[in-house]
Amino acid sequence: MVTFQFIPYQDIENLSSAKRINKLINIVKENKIVLMEGRLEKEEEADLIEITMEEISHKFKGIELSVIYPDRSKQDFFHKIKGGFTSVLLGNREGMTIIGPASIVKKIEKNPNKIELFTRDK
Repeated sequence: MVTFQFIPYQDIENLSSAKRINKLINIVKENKIVLMEGRLEKEEEADLIEITMEEISHKFKGIELSVIYPDRSKQDFFHKIKGGFTSVLLGNREGMTIIGPASIVKKIEKNPNKIELFTRDK
């Protein structure tokens, strides 16, 4: 059985980077796939990957990570300006981050109209 845990951005926005990363890793170590509203800072993503690499063991095989951003490439000028203004207001709340244990998630593919999450057979 695959379990997803949704994390609204307000649950992590006031946490320090270290606490944010630890929260995410702890959830993934419970063999849950995290669906997080928003995204991490680039430095936080790098730290998450680095800490994950340090914690790899026979029980914890690592993570698969994907960040989905709104597609602004097909918008007209007005909507691009509106989207840019929204980005300034929302910051890292925009988009979605998917993090799953590598023992369960084989790969995550992003296409313009869908997200495909492939799991491993046990």
